[in-house]
Amino acid sequence: MVTLSNGTLGALPAGVAWAGYDRARVKPGIVHFSVGNFHRAHQANYLDRLIAEGGHDDWGFCGVGLMDDPRERAKAASFPRQDCLYSLTECPPSGAPAVRVIGSIVQYMFAPDDPEAVLAKLCDPAIRIVSMTLTEGGYNIDDETHAFKLGAPDIVHDLAHPGSPRTAFGYVAEALSRRRAQGMKPFTILSCDNLRHNGDVAKIAFTSFARARDPGLADWMEAEIDFPNSMVDRITPATTDADRTRLNAASGIEDEIPVFAEDFIQWVMQDRFRYGRPRFEDAGVQITDDVWAYEQIKLRMLNASHSMLAFPGTVAGYRLVHETVADPQIRELLMQFWDRDVIPLLSAPPGMSLTGYRDKLMERYLNPATRDQTVRIATDGASRIPIFVGDTIKAVIAKGGDIRRLAFLLAAFARCLGGVDDQGVPFTSTEPRLTDAERATATDPDPRVFLSLPVFAGLGMESTPDFVEAFEASRRSIAERGTLATLRRLL
Repeated sequence: MVTLSNGTLGALPAGVAWAGYDRARVKPGIVHFSVGNFHRAHQANYLDRLIAEGGHDDWGFCGVGLMDDPRERAKAASFPRQDCLYSLTECPPSGAPAVRVIGSIVQYMFAPDDPEAVLAKLCDPAIRIVSMTLTEGGYNIDDETHAFKLGAPDIVHDLAHPGSPRTAFGYVAEALSRRRAQGMKPFTILSCDNLRHNGDVAKIAFTSFARARDPGLADWMEAEIDFPNSMVDRITPATTDADRTRLNAASGIEDEIPVFAEDFIQWVMQDRFRYGRPRFEDAGVQITDDVWAYEQIKLRMLNASHSMLAFPGTVAGYRLVHETVADPQIRELLMQFWDRDVIPLLSAPPGMSLTGYRDKLMERYLNPATRDQTVRIATDGASRIPIFVGDTIKAVIAKGGDIRRLAFLLAAFARCLGGVDDQGVPFTSTEPRLTDAERATATDPDPRVFLSLPVFAGLGMESTPDFVEAFEASRRSIAERGTLATLRRLL
């Protein structure tokens, strides 16, 4: 086994690709908050290609870990031991996976241990972009008012202690305040999360925090900073200990932080970077002002169908996506959802076929090599359902359409909150946005109580009698007959 480091790049095992550039020449030009698997399989992958082509040595990533938990601390220790290198295994539906070493992350900082060092890096004039993958629920936006929640504990802390922040909002505001005071230019703020208008959401979040701290700073940010909208896509499972052992055995590399993903990848982005950017288009990124069209299709067809398979699949006892979709009933549920509920509501950009996109999604889901986990996709459903399925729910209700499949999805989500599948096997249902009392409404005798949760505000489910009736019928049937038997009756 080859231990991964700068010194071993010339001695990698046969079959492991490395682009061959001189990493000593690469300097950080982008700070990225939250260096999870998706970022490393997606944005860092694109940038690795660009650096290899030449002319991008000043656009390396400096990754910043924010969460002070054991998993993040372990990652923070692994990165420097491997000179921030890691292996990426790309898995096609058939044939051998391709393994590459990614070197575009040239620095990693663990913010809880040294906040000042992170602030100093953000104040470096070389940093012209700050990007992030904070998750769908990580922008601290109130579900009902759509305003930034200033009362969240970490936000209260960051406003009171600007020199030792805990959140990306606190770090960015303090760094921009210092840059402004020194007469420096700011940086572009680039969201890489699965959100509708993710750049617009980021602008609301970051400027709202700044306004609570210093209205003048917020005005300066609104005038001087770009927040491009972007759409990102690549199925990237969590890496378990078993995955790590399997990946390293296949590659011949002793890698503490390997990543694996499907071979499909997409990034669509607005060209709003007044302080400069890498030539993303040279690596296959689609640069367009019409991000909205791609975003709607991806969120409402891919992310929404992920929820449509993950909640029923998890409760039915499936733990891997390809096994879930191999069930003909769940596969038929997805096809009906796409063809009857989603596609009729969408318009494709020129040259794009929605049925072709649908078929490609099914091919991706059936890929056994990615081994994506249903429980991973079912995590934080309270954030995902409104973002990914909310527009479809509202539109189907408004036109008086068939709401049974959507009601079944909500019933399966409610069942997931119990943390036990139809076979009595427990699983971990992580819902950071729900209180214990809100989780308990999943079994409230009045179905409208669950459908009226604040996270579902504005969807209109609780005030639509047909939806309430269909939800309660599915919820009762899942409890009495099981998920697949309920689905059989629905289909």
